[in-house]
Amino acid sequence: MLPQPLHATPLMLAGALAAAAAVAEPAPRPTPAELAWLLPQEVPSPADNRPTTARVELGKMLFFDPRLSADGNLSCAGCHNPMFGWSDGLRTARGAKSKVLGRATPTIINSGYNTIYMWDGRKRSLEEQAMGPMTSPDEMATDLKSLFAWLERNPGYRAAFGRAYPGERIDEKSVSKALAAFERTIVSADSPFDRWLRGETNAMTPRQVRGFRLFTNRDKANCAACHEAPNFTDNGFHNVGLKSHARAQPDTGRFAIKPVAAMRGAFKTPTLRDIALTAPYFHDGSAETLMDVVELYDRGGDTARERSPHIKPLGLTGREKEELVEFMRALTTSAAPYPLPVLPPN
Repeated sequence: MLPQPLHATPLMLAGALAAAAAVAEPAPRPTPAELAWLLPQEVPSPADNRPTTARVELGKMLFFDPRLSADGNLSCAGCHNPMFGWSDGLRTARGAKSKVLGRATPTIINSGYNTIYMWDGRKRSLEEQAMGPMTSPDEMATDLKSLFAWLERNPGYRAAFGRAYPGERIDEKSVSKALAAFERTIVSADSPFDRWLRGETNAMTPRQVRGFRLFTNRDKANCAACHEAPNFTDNGFHNVGLKSHARAQPDTGRFAIKPVAAMRGAFKTPTLRDIALTAPYFHDGSAETLMDVVELYDRGGDTARERSPHIKPLGLTGREKEELVEFMRALTTSAAPYPLPVLPPN
């Protein structure tokens, strides 16, 4: 028997028209106040390390070169991998000899806009932070004296340092400067959210715009209390009530650097740029999805032990949670093929 033709009923037509209207619904335009979320076009840099092509190229070689580690098998990119949003996709990092470390690998995306570094804020500049993994016995475990001697002997690196920092020695200062110069080029500033702010109204859906306005609404989600404009971080430290802080010997976070009560169990607010690429989340990698993150904040954390006053139950609806997640997915710049450097031979 041949299939009978399907006749549209009034109810079916009404549903189709409603669906078409939802698709066609234009996204609201940004308000003048919301334009504060546009990132500055120029990434800040110190006077003695302004970006040049030679400095960035040298820093990129160093960043991807595993020979900088003690065993010659772990580069900076081993943890900050462009394929994983410049993180590593692991719950917590792996260091020298694959040692499981206690904290997750933070992304370096937009790190040039930050004013303090590491989960506990123990580094004050990108230049200072650059040597941290190398000098840590748990991470790259680099013998710096041997490293600088090898770089000096290597014709390719010696020439690259001469172009980037003429007249300067190959030492901790120049290596740090080169790595920082490269890291400042890892920028996400062309996401649907950025394009919407620049006037491309259809770059975000109405649902994502509602999510953004929930995100910034002080009486609702209030995420922007910590994830401030324009880089979605206040460069501050907060205890968000994670279960791991309820353990007998929890990671004290910022308290180890600044021993005041409000900093116990507090960790740096990460940027949310390209957040959809960098799961799992939090310093302990305890949230697998963006919805897991939203759910934790909605219930006001999982422990009240020394929890930040910003963290309290939100009472969000299911729709509001979904809109927040959809907005955060709109913070990712479209990926493009990333060319790796050609490293100098031994």
